[in-house]
Amino acid sequence: MSGSVDEAVTSKRVAFLFLGETLLIPHLFPIVEALARLKPGLPIDLWVSTSVHEALLIKWTIGLPGVRVRRAYGFRTIAGGEDGRNPDLPSKLPMLLALAPFLARTAVTVCAEQTSLWLPRLLPWLPTRFVKTSHGVGSMSARDDRRRKAAFHTLVPSEQERQTYLMRGILPERIVATGYVKAAFQQRTPVSALFAEERPIVLFTPHWQAYRSSWPKWGSAVTEMLIEQTRFNVIFAPHQRLVERAPELRSIFAKVAHHPHVHVDLDSFSMVDGSYTTAADIYLGDTSSQLMEYLMRPRPAVFLDPTGRRWQDNPAFAMWRAGEVITRLDDVLPALERSLVRHDEYVGVQQHIAEAALGETSGKGATRAAEEIIRVLAM
Repeated sequence: MSGSVDEAVTSKRVAFLFLGETLLIPHLFPIVEALARLKPGLPIDLWVSTSVHEALLIKWTIGLPGVRVRRAYGFRTIAGGEDGRNPDLPSKLPMLLALAPFLARTAVTVCAEQTSLWLPRLLPWLPTRFVKTSHGVGSMSARDDRRRKAAFHTLVPSEQERQTYLMRGILPERIVATGYVKAAFQQRTPVSALFAEERPIVLFTPHWQAYRSSWPKWGSAVTEMLIEQTRFNVIFAPHQRLVERAPELRSIFAKVAHHPHVHVDLDSFSMVDGSYTTAADIYLGDTSSQLMEYLMRPRPAVFLDPTGRRWQDNPAFAMWRAGEVITRLDDVLPALERSLVRHDEYVGVQQHIAEAALGETSGKGATRAAEEIIRVLAM
């Protein structure tokens, strides 16, 4: 019986959509690797939107049986993108509509963002089954987008996350907790030699959305404080979309990048591949889901709250229980110092928050996700 299922599965085709920001790549590519390993005869198409995506994926797919990288309609060639920097993307909806005839001949299509789910929402007769995998986790992740319900199958990292979707009406048989897929991403950039002198490393990562970010009110002032001190090494690597939406950010960081205790990265793939959350000793930010990734290994965290929110009873700010929350600029540097000596107070809470949000983080999440795709193929 298993032989007949295997034959049916390998006669089909799977598409992965790498059409969005480069930050989505580490949430998808480990599934590609696991699927190619589990079903080496399975044809797998990786549709890409730019030469940046193409260069990264071609390099990593050498030796993966059945996997080929394909250019989507509107493919854009990017000059100077060899470091994997997030490129200007082609318009995604025309690209998706042009892909529809190809995906109609594809058994399963895998994506990591909501925009691609316009296809099954607008074209429900399209025979390909969309499998949506998560890329953002934590108490502030957006879950109410109606496009999510258009996915045939949804993969989330944890049972906690699964329950949030069940409450929004997604059918139980259509959503599975796999573990945190990005934990299996192996193509991180080594960052061990960023600084000449060894000091505790602070990762400053304000969120990109103004209403939940500390950057509009405090960004420049916090940056100046971190530059003037020499107790800590500092990595400035904010969310890609903050770089896009706060034009003043580039000029501010350009003036400080020469300091030996400062590393500024506003473009490279290291911003999104987990390199900096792995290297940091202290997390300094507000509501970014990068905190969850950082807490896979519990370490000190400090949260910036320039508006003095009443967050304690707000489940959207549950992540702030993982460290000290400060409401005055004068407390930034003292709080960083305190975080090193008071971390024991937060370790248990951090472990609970990370485990509840991320589920399995040993790297098995990608294999579990690939197994789910095989199951959908066999339906």
